[in-house]
Amino acid sequence: MTPRDKRSPGRSVVDALQSARRWASRVNRTDSVVRAARTARQVAPGDLPILEVSSNPTRRSDRIARLIGEAGAEEPSALKELGLTAVQLWQAIGARRAPTATPSEFVTILFTDLVGFSTWALAAGDDRVLTLLRQVNAATDEVVTRRNGRVVKSLGDGTMAVFVDGADAIEAAHEACVAVSAITVDGYRPALRAGLHTGKPRREGDDYLGVDVNIAARVADAAAGGEVLATSSTLDATRADKYIMRRRRFRAKGAPRDLIVYAVVPRYE
Repeated sequence: MTPRDKRSPGRSVVDALQSARRWASRVNRTDSVVRAARTARQVAPGDLPILEVSSNPTRRSDRIARLIGEAGAEEPSALKELGLTAVQLWQAIGARRAPTATPSEFVTILFTDLVGFSTWALAAGDDRVLTLLRQVNAATDEVVTRRNGRVVKSLGDGTMAVFVDGADAIEAAHEACVAVSAITVDGYRPALRAGLHTGKPRREGDDYLGVDVNIAARVADAAAGGEVLATSSTLDATRADKYIMRRRRFRAKGAPRDLIVYAVVPRYE
């Protein structure tokens, strides 16, 4: 009598998983399933921009969409379509929640960056640099969102954000500096600086352009580590008694010569 072929339980599990993977792969590329997933994306709210491989999208959701598209570029995939649908819905929901402003409305522009980051990065290596930037961006994004602002773009070791309310912008700038100062990567503690200016920049899609944007960037460049600088236009739109203010000497190319800038610290009750 021929003995029965007995396979180990572990081998049976492996075979079952491989079979399931082959089935999922076939379904993922079945024309009818791909068409259904693509139709779902077409009727979903929002619309993803076409991102060329050479483009440099600034929104985190656009970067995710590009990675999904590149990962499934070889052939149609239902999972790719569903992934892009999820990102599209994410953007649509975020656009509805975020404060918006037309070119005729005032917004307060925030710029941040890390003091001395380039020197440290040269010696630290890519892994430590990426670890630090992820933590800094996460901390900054959380504060901006919680204070009713919107991150416009990430700028390497910094961020550009906009706020409808100047007081929210000042609070966010200060809290971002504090949050980043608590980060440590292999003994290195980063120092964030911030600059604020209120004006009427031109809005181009999700970005903002114009003189007011340049002024905010120059103000940030003049700040020291852990310091928040704000122009008088930002403070004029808030209650001055809520802040400790110290006037700073300020001169910068591209900024008005009569621009008044203050170092600002909120008075917390």
